[in-house]
Amino acid sequence: MSTATPPRLAAYETLRRVFEDGAWADRALRSAATRLHLAGRERAQAQALAYGSVQRRGTTDHFIRRLAGRPTAKIDPPLLAALRLGLYELLFSTGHADHAAVDQAVALAKGPAGGRRGSGLVNAVLRRAAREQEALLGELTDDDPEAAAVAHSVPPWLARLWWEELGPERARALLATVNEPPERAFRVNELRGEPAHVLAGLIADGVEAHLPDGSRPPAPAASIVIDGGDWERIESAVNGGTLVPQSRGSASVVEILAPQPGERVLDLCAGPGVKATQIAARLGASGAGLVAVERDEGRAGELRDLCAQTGASAVEVICADASAPPPEGRFDAVLVDPPCSGLGTLASRPDARWRRSPETIGATAELAGRILERAFEAAGPDGRIVYSTCTISRRENEAVIAAAGGTVEDLGSGAPGLALDEDPRFLQTLPDRDGTDGFFIAALRP
Repeated sequence: MSTATPPRLAAYETLRRVFEDGAWADRALRSAATRLHLAGRERAQAQALAYGSVQRRGTTDHFIRRLAGRPTAKIDPPLLAALRLGLYELLFSTGHADHAAVDQAVALAKGPAGGRRGSGLVNAVLRRAAREQEALLGELTDDDPEAAAVAHSVPPWLARLWWEELGPERARALLATVNEPPERAFRVNELRGEPAHVLAGLIADGVEAHLPDGSRPPAPAASIVIDGGDWERIESAVNGGTLVPQSRGSASVVEILAPQPGERVLDLCAGPGVKATQIAARLGASGAGLVAVERDEGRAGELRDLCAQTGASAVEVICADASAPPPEGRFDAVLVDPPCSGLGTLASRPDARWRRSPETIGATAELAGRILERAFEAAGPDGRIVYSTCTISRRENEAVIAAAGGTVEDLGSGAPGLALDEDPRFLQTLPDRDGTDGFFIAALRP
């Protein structure tokens, strides 16, 4: 009997933990890769297989039901995970032989001792899929929301939401990107180094990196994009606090906030600290003047760790509910980055689409409204507020702003390429158009 390769075993374990135990994909993969001592190319292969299989669950389950002739709920979880991984590799991955993908999936289905029953089903389904892959893929269309949900592997409610809010053409374009590898963008931590100098050092060490294309916004000043090279060198820069993984869309939020040295700034819902440390770098003096609020103790701990790692030692971290009364005193600037459905980050968060629902959107929109009310209290009559989410959902974005009151500033005139079609005062980055995470950004005055 063949033995599954370590990268496939790690991907298989990740799939099982995500769909059987409710684990987050990134944490499950990290655990499996550590246990199996994966690094470099093997770890990258495991991540590609694991994340791709999680993302494509909707499409592969559609084919499993058809080829196996039974609902996925009637298939034992260990076999179902092997089928999902095998079908993903056959239909959507590259750089492998079909027989190897089938053989490896069957080995995983049999288990480490080779005694698990049901591997014959896995073998039969995958061999048929290998023979019929062109016809199977040819059946996928996005003519309507239900078909698009299968073709692009998203919950049907999400396809319907984007169809209704964005229109069929924009919805199709956006759905076509949710399974593509995301851009690898980083922010140079200006408390540790000057962006041009850091970029030059990375390139000298063999890292393939470049500044964002200014003709394709957003292009934040301290952002760089990395295409490849020595990832151990990149990880070293991240661990040393010189680089912070952050999409261009995310970095644009703080660019709009524009914190200045000497100002008092409040970051609500600040964990795990990516934007907080960007604010700290803009303030200088190790982030003096920044108060960062995070309700979850674990994320507050991550926030403190990132502040220490990046040299933002003067940031005041408060573990508290952002919808409760804000810290005392007035703030010159307030960032409201509330919990949201994360529909703008589906490419980089493989399991997010399976954890969200219309009810999730309703709950997060209500919470965001309460937090924004507190932001108005903290800003007082003269402060400025930036509201942002990493989602593409009117209920969590425009509707929250409309209900909040205050004066909405016109951001679109300064960044027309990112202006929201329906209301150009707001900005909305889009993964398909802008090549980065989908962020909604609004600027307000009390």
